[in-house]
Amino acid sequence: MRAGQILKQSIKSKKGLFVRTLLPMRVLILSDIHANLEALDAVLAAAPAHDAVWNLGDVVGYGANPNEAIDRVRELGHVFVRGNHDKACSGVDSMDGFNPIAGRAARWTRVVLSAEHTDWLRHMPAGPIMPDGPDVSCVHGSLLDEDEYVLTVRDAWAPLTKARTRINFFGHTHLQGGFATNGEEWFRITPQYHSRGPVEFELPLRNNGRYLINPGSVGQPRDGDWRAAFALYETEGSGDDALRRIIFYRVPYDVKHAQQRIVAAGLPDRLASRLKEGR
Repeated sequence: MRAGQILKQSIKSKKGLFVRTLLPMRVLILSDIHANLEALDAVLAAAPAHDAVWNLGDVVGYGANPNEAIDRVRELGHVFVRGNHDKACSGVDSMDGFNPIAGRAARWTRVVLSAEHTDWLRHMPAGPIMPDGPDVSCVHGSLLDEDEYVLTVRDAWAPLTKARTRINFFGHTHLQGGFATNGEEWFRITPQYHSRGPVEFELPLRNNGRYLINPGSVGQPRDGDWRAAFALYETEGSGDDALRRIIFYRVPYDVKHAQQRIVAAGLPDRLASRLKEGR
């Protein structure tokens, strides 16, 4: 299946088989691009038609094309929250918590970033922000701490319990999926794929549920799947009768070229080799 044909699939409902149709609002959710231009371009080529783009941070860091990645995402829209690499690479924060490889990449990025792009990164807002009213928020890490990792149901408990918003998008972990609760039970969301090419996984959102949704990393997935990850948030209607769903995607990209760029830039070899491992 070609990337542009992803949304032409039929999907199952309780009443039988139906074809997905265009909904009134579609938001492309991106996170953790990490200056991987090949992955970003593949995502933008494969992404379905959408009305807005929300970016959950870490546009730069690790990869070899920070200036080009910033140019691309600035053309897409204006909804951003900052990530820890965005802060470190622009001098807003120190690299004290970075491992040696991440620190070396951040220092390299500081040198090659243009003055304009450095200034743009410095002015990215901290999350959480609410780009679409009182129901939805966007943050890089946890809703309670923008630099905190939400990796387990235990990690998700406090943010979801205290969140003012019901649907919450986050990144930082590079793990596509998320967490949900109906107030009594708690669930981990893990998309399941069975193909090497472009694939999608649909998650209907229940009106009595609260969600933490991670679109996965565009430029450096760490869930064992090397393909670039992103998500689409679809809504129809409003209030208690609104229909909402998340569609997770994975798309292949030119990993070899991305690796070559990293090596040519003099960045650590490990940053290149891990791209194909999805780790």
